[in-house]
Amino acid sequence: MKPDRRIIGLTGGIATGKSTVSTYLASEYDLPILDADIYARQAVEKGSEILAAIAHRYGLDILLSDGSLDRKQLGSIIFQDDAEKRWLEAAIHPFVRSQFTKATKTFSPTQTLVYSIPLLFEADLTHLVTETWVVYCHLDQQMQRLMQRNQLSAAAATARIKAQMDLEQKCERADYVLNNTATRATLFAQVDQIMRAAG
Repeated sequence: MKPDRRIIGLTGGIATGKSTVSTYLASEYDLPILDADIYARQAVEKGSEILAAIAHRYGLDILLSDGSLDRKQLGSIIFQDDAEKRWLEAAIHPFVRSQFTKATKTFSPTQTLVYSIPLLFEADLTHLVTETWVVYCHLDQQMQRLMQRNQLSAAAATARIKAQMDLEQKCERADYVLNNTATRATLFAQVDQIMRAAG
């Protein structure tokens, strides 16, 4: 059952521009951004049960000297092995969902919210939102942005992109597609158009 309030499910591919759109929605429309990535990081904070389970599965080498998670090493495991990626998601997703529920309750029932969820479709979370927005760009742009942002090789960037649902498939399932192949001004104009249409 869909919630009564308007909840925008913002997604896309890795490095396609989700953060750019969420920052704009927050600054221009004063919308609260509930970010799955932030909740996922909280899930594996030092001392958490989920981090303990990760260390039990992969050994203490998965931890940095201060006891926190070595994200780079974990990434090299899960982006090369679908079974391990599914295991990790199964461990983290319930915590993330619970954080969305808790955070949502802190706002007025009429407050429009933005759920920024990279795996909105993959994790079958569309029932949490009232509409879906996908931020799209060309594959070569996505590769370039990801390699530059995360200091990754082409092979590592490709593995991360392939670990997500095909971007074209996400666009087909979306209520709105934001084309981020040109300038930021062009991207923001599309956001404005959707927001105006919604009244």
